[in-house]
Amino acid sequence: MGKYFGTDGFRGEANVNLTVEHAYKVGRFLGWYYGQKEPDMRCRVVIGKDTRRSSYMFEYSLVAGLTASGADVSLLHVTTTPSVSYVVRTEGFHCGIMISASHNPFYDNGIKVINGRGEKLEESVIEQIEKYLDGESGEILLAQKEKIGRTTDFAAGRNRYIGYLISIATRSFKNMRVGLDCANGSASAIAKNVFDALGADTYVINNDPNGLNINTDCGSTHIHVLQEHVRANHLDVGFAYDGDADRCIAVDSNGEVVDGDKIMYICGKYMKEQGTLVNNTIVTTVMSNFGLYKALDREGISYEKTAVGDKYVYENMSANGHCLGGEQSGHIIFSKNATTGDGILTSLKVMEVILEKKQTLAKLAGEVDIYPQVLKNVKVKDKLAAQEDPEVKAEVEKVRKSLGEEGRILLRQSGTEPVVRVMVEAASHEICEKYVDQVIKVMEAQGHLL
Repeated sequence: MGKYFGTDGFRGEANVNLTVEHAYKVGRFLGWYYGQKEPDMRCRVVIGKDTRRSSYMFEYSLVAGLTASGADVSLLHVTTTPSVSYVVRTEGFHCGIMISASHNPFYDNGIKVINGRGEKLEESVIEQIEKYLDGESGEILLAQKEKIGRTTDFAAGRNRYIGYLISIATRSFKNMRVGLDCANGSASAIAKNVFDALGADTYVINNDPNGLNINTDCGSTHIHVLQEHVRANHLDVGFAYDGDADRCIAVDSNGEVVDGDKIMYICGKYMKEQGTLVNNTIVTTVMSNFGLYKALDREGISYEKTAVGDKYVYENMSANGHCLGGEQSGHIIFSKNATTGDGILTSLKVMEVILEKKQTLAKLAGEVDIYPQVLKNVKVKDKLAAQEDPEVKAEVEKVRKSLGEEGRILLRQSGTEPVVRVMVEAASHEICEKYVDQVIKVMEAQGHLL
């Protein structure tokens, strides 16, 4: 991770540690970088944004920087991160930019850059952007006269993405009662259109963004809202997305949560039965639950583990030819169809299993026994110092020995916030709470907490 860019782009509070000047300079660099790579072809960049009030401000700043460097810019307007990825790789753009802070509060925002293959931007290019932001590289000449870029509307690109999603479904959703929680974010512009077109009886909530309510007590990070919605309306299934709709968490007809681990199991087992699970392998992160691995072992499905972040999951999948991977948090990648996590695509894939196997989501998910897990986010002054403190490390090792083979403890830094995540899995919730709190107390005693 760099000074500005974390695991999922440049993220911060709008006009505090992510400013219009930052956005302008990112645009200036990207317009120049891709323009000079192919000097005989004008650089083409596509931009999407979520529903945050500040997204419009950053869109204009990025556009100014890009066009000043000679790039032509196409605007998708409010759309999802995976739709930007899709449009980049199918419409011949040099790169794409998504303005979003994903599941963060409305006052945060972010700049996610996607390369010409529809993948998260390479670290080597990110390093160059950061040097430019810090004034460590040479100045970039301003485009002049006819070389100045222009900006055009490209809402048609979002519509093509909607059509693509609809084409993926294998069956009609007729007579299926489906709840959708759009988090007052990007999914608001797409999800209901897709499910309506496929014949579902849709019950949509949090689909009225006002710039300030994205992720506020709604979406995949506040799943209790959808649980209540599914129970109250006697729905067959529900799907909750995050702010930019690259995550999906499901809810079964009983109102029980089906997280990313269970979704990977359900889809992975089905794909194995269909002969489409390439290499018989699912790529997970270190945050996936013990219960998932036990279920995969039982089904004879192999797995690999990466660092947290769908970027790292995809890198592993791409390098090894795997076709399914993801995170407990709901970033699921189906590499046959996408190069990033895609919440709406994931919900379509879950619907496919339900319909093709003629089983409820509750029955499909019931095959995985999830270990109790407690994860607490601890705000700290310095993430690395908190993790590397000898007293903290000694306490973590003490917990690890106490758990033995009946659980695990994991500390990791957030890639986007001043937070260290402390996670314990064990035989009971009480044991998890006990050990998590033990480690946090040591961090506090050592003066690391904010």
